[in-house]
Formats: sequence, C-alpha cells, structure tokens
Amino acid sequence: MSRKTHRGFAARREAPTLAADLADVVHSLVRGLFDPYRPERHYMRGPGPKWHAKYDRAPATLDAIPALVRVRVKR
Repeated sequence: MSRKTHRGFAARREAPTLAADLADVVHSLVRGLFDPYRPERHYMRGPGPKWHAKYDRAPATLDAIPALVRVRVKR
C-alpha cells in the first residue's frame, strides 16, 4: 500500500513568490491591527489603595483651614 505524502503550506513556502510575500505582508498587517491582546490593559496604572492608605496625608479638617477675618483699614 503506497502512502501519498501531503505537501503542506511549509513545503510550498520553500520558494517564496511575490504572491506569497504579499500574503505575508497582508497577514502581518491584519494580525497587527486586529490583535485582541493589549498588554497596557494588564499593567498597574498607578498606586493602589494600600499605597494611598500608607503614604497619603490625612484629609484636612475644617479646624485646619484658617478662617477669614474682617480687617478694618484706616483711610
């Protein structure tokens, strides 16, 4: 029983042609434009709540804000 070998895509790519090169460019362009993976979505964008709890100053209270006082000026 003879077995027929199947020539796949890799076998055809041994001698690249203009059409194959153009197909590679188009494939790379489409893959680059429509790639669903966005690494910037997975990185932390700033300090988290634990950092803020440790390093942020206490919120200002009304006692810490100086009150406006009316001052009379002699003319």
